[in-house]
Amino acid sequence: MKVVIAGAGEVGTHLAKMLTNENHDIVLLDDSPEKLSKIAAELDLMTVAGSSHSFQDLKQTGLAKADLFIAVTPFEDRNVLACSMASYLGVGRTIARINNSEYLMDRYRAKLNNLGIHELIYPESLAAKEIVASVKQTGTRQLIEFSSGKLLLLGIKVRDNAPILNKTFVEISQENECILVVAINRNNVTIIPKGTDYIKSGDIVFFVTTRSKQQHVFNLSGKKTFEVKNIMFLGGSRVAQKAIEKLGDQYRIKIIENDFKRCQKLADKFENALVINGDGRNLDLLKEEGIGKMDAFVATTGNSETNILSCHLAKSYGVRRTVAEVENIAYMGLAENMDIGSLVNKKLITASYIYRFTLNAAISKVKCLTASDAEVFEFIAKPNAKITLKPVKDLDFPEEAKIGGIIRGNNSFIAKGDTHIQEGDKVVVFTLPSGIKKLEKFFK
Repeated sequence: MKVVIAGAGEVGTHLAKMLTNENHDIVLLDDSPEKLSKIAAELDLMTVAGSSHSFQDLKQTGLAKADLFIAVTPFEDRNVLACSMASYLGVGRTIARINNSEYLMDRYRAKLNNLGIHELIYPESLAAKEIVASVKQTGTRQLIEFSSGKLLLLGIKVRDNAPILNKTFVEISQENECILVVAINRNNVTIIPKGTDYIKSGDIVFFVTTRSKQQHVFNLSGKKTFEVKNIMFLGGSRVAQKAIEKLGDQYRIKIIENDFKRCQKLADKFENALVINGDGRNLDLLKEEGIGKMDAFVATTGNSETNILSCHLAKSYGVRRTVAEVENIAYMGLAENMDIGSLVNKKLITASYIYRFTLNAAISKVKCLTASDAEVFEFIAKPNAKITLKPVKDLDFPEEAKIGGIIRGNNSFIAKGDTHIQEGDKVVVFTLPSGIKKLEKFFK
């Protein structure tokens, strides 16, 4: 597949890296020759220095023969216009990064589609959904629902008190039919487990299960869930605002924001939130505002270091649930090792969301797992697809991937060796990056 990406920022660069690893024909367009030169030295792709608003520069990328055009510059208006121009020049499909939720409304989506903008992606909204899920589900590092919760993927950090410690995965599956461990992250390395492997203290373990067995997973992992009522947000960014909107009015929320004008806007916008104008790095201010009485602490300033350290501080004051927005990808491992709770990265979430459009298989969902370098997909089994021809144990499935569960109509169940996948099934698959391309031949 030929893909043209406009915007060599962190989203565009991460996406280009993902796609070049899968041998796609990638062209990266940006108005900064310096950025492009640095990227070209690291990745096997073509670069074009120019403007995404120039027909001539767009033509240089070979758009007429491209399958997909992705506009992910930091500027929404540029992305929307660039997609419209790219459609006019003959590209197959376009995706625009936006930061205005109005564009997502049904009555405008049709108009934008007529202009050649086929897909819209709103990173702040995607990150806000992750934050809300993390705040509401207190037993996990990450919770992903498939088909409105018919299957769940739970990422849980296992401690010394977990009953499943030192049990092999064969023993775990024999004793717990509705639970499957699809991966573990140990010392920042993701492992697809074999039957003889076992869980160690400190592992982040990814379970696939049904909603009815969710509490059983928590019991096995030694986790006690608790209700969240009091939440402190450090930073009133767009991500924070979208998260507060999605949380609704059943929580007591405090927002600490350094910018006075933004504080005024936040106070007008959220009647259920108490807005404090001050520097969230000030320990006395945090103590004065009752950080130790909070059930959850969410750090969404524009500075990754501040978010990491403030969550670490919140943990030391007894806050049981902390969430940090960490936009510097290089800090993700450091933050995980500091044991600060859930991590949210807009760039990874956005790149994962876009990535599904580059695969030939039918996919209803794809998510990047922030505590690992892996992805989880919800594939739809097509008629006569290879995945439907034999039982799971006879499929010669890639070692880098693992089938977690199947959703068939209103029913869901965990995949076993003798499970036979049928046409129309939604199949939840956990995979390392090296296994993604191999999966296509099973589902296309």
